[in-house]
Amino acid sequence: MNGKELYTTNQQTELAFLVGVEIKGDNAMMPLEDSLDELAFLALTAGLKVVGSESQSISSINPSTYIGKGKTQEIKLLAESLHADIILFDAELSPRNFRDLEEELGKSMRVLDRTTLILDIFGQHAQTSEGKLQVELAQYEYLLPRLTKAWSHLARQAGGGAGRTGNVGGVGLRGPGETQLEVDKRHIRSKISRLKEDLEKVRQHRLRYRKNRKTSNIPIVAMVGYTNAGKSTLHNALTESNVLIADKLFATLDPTTRRLNLPSGNNVLFTDTVGFIQKLPTHLIAAFRATLEEVTEADLLLHIVDINHQNAVAHFRSVVETLKEIGADSIPTVTVLNKIDDTDELPEIINAFPFFKEGIPISALKKIGLKDLLDEIDENLFSTFVEISVRIPYKNGQLISQFHQFGQIRRIEHGVGSVLIEGKIPGRLLADFTRFKSIK
Repeated sequence: MNGKELYTTNQQTELAFLVGVEIKGDNAMMPLEDSLDELAFLALTAGLKVVGSESQSISSINPSTYIGKGKTQEIKLLAESLHADIILFDAELSPRNFRDLEEELGKSMRVLDRTTLILDIFGQHAQTSEGKLQVELAQYEYLLPRLTKAWSHLARQAGGGAGRTGNVGGVGLRGPGETQLEVDKRHIRSKISRLKEDLEKVRQHRLRYRKNRKTSNIPIVAMVGYTNAGKSTLHNALTESNVLIADKLFATLDPTTRRLNLPSGNNVLFTDTVGFIQKLPTHLIAAFRATLEEVTEADLLLHIVDINHQNAVAHFRSVVETLKEIGADSIPTVTVLNKIDDTDELPEIINAFPFFKEGIPISALKKIGLKDLLDEIDENLFSTFVEISVRIPYKNGQLISQFHQFGQIRRIEHGVGSVLIEGKIPGRLLADFTRFKSIK
């Protein structure tokens, strides 16, 4: 990929030159060239024009310029010959990396990294007040230790009515002096504190909302998957809704929930969530805590995989790792193999990777296999019963009612202050009863 043009478009005004780095011995999620292609797609989504790229294999990260001064100068000459405005790294750079790279590259080019780009895309795509708060917090937390003259790009979508010429939440970012930097940093720390307070209010509101949903006894199904795997298309196909669909990464950020009637007549709440990606910035995971709790509180996850993508396995593993990171890896999960209409190699793919063998093949776009998927959801939520013996205090009357409504009672014995119930309950409700298990 060295020096070649990846994507071209006449609509972009800022030109980006990509830099990919392979660290020897590092177990990367996907090959370097594919990761650079993904970075180019991210850049395109952010509104940049990618004019070229360069890659390098190194034994360890250079603490100063990440890639070493010699390679930095080589990239500078290549990027200048292509009139690039931005040098975009497929990695997360440290504050020192930014500072030293800016000194080496000069004033004519800005340095961005993968995390900055993703934050910028999230900023462009956040629609609700909650989404904007979450993105703004992540941007400020990432910006604070890296605050230098080069950070005017964050002004595009950061809160406070920022314009593209360099004003994040009222903080001027183009060429401030040292004293001004300290003023800006204090301002940003104050802003971060206020954003966290606002988001905690949002989180508490979501908690109350989820409690109300729980009392309705309608199970929650949340879709997860790599960005652009087809979650929104599937959500629309199953619920006849109109979630935005676009051939862009992170086209939708805010979770959308709709009621869905299953073939059995049972109802579920069906939620479309933000797409995951390799090297997902930790700042985003932290900032999107309230939204990601929609995943951790679900009764069942649908892991949507674009089975036709050349990196389907890497995407699958990346999502599994992210689910583990947010504490959702213990939730029952159905793997959904999407976009089967685009491939003739489905049997070979499934046979090559055992974790796909239990997957449900579908085409969300062509509405192929959707009944099998709905039957699988029905089976997981309403047909799998677990044997349990619980002693429930009368003050937890809601749980007693749940057992009567959804469970199969074999024995019931009323005592002083509590009731002993033995029988079976749907697996999706097990977590609610675990703390009341009776020890015989």
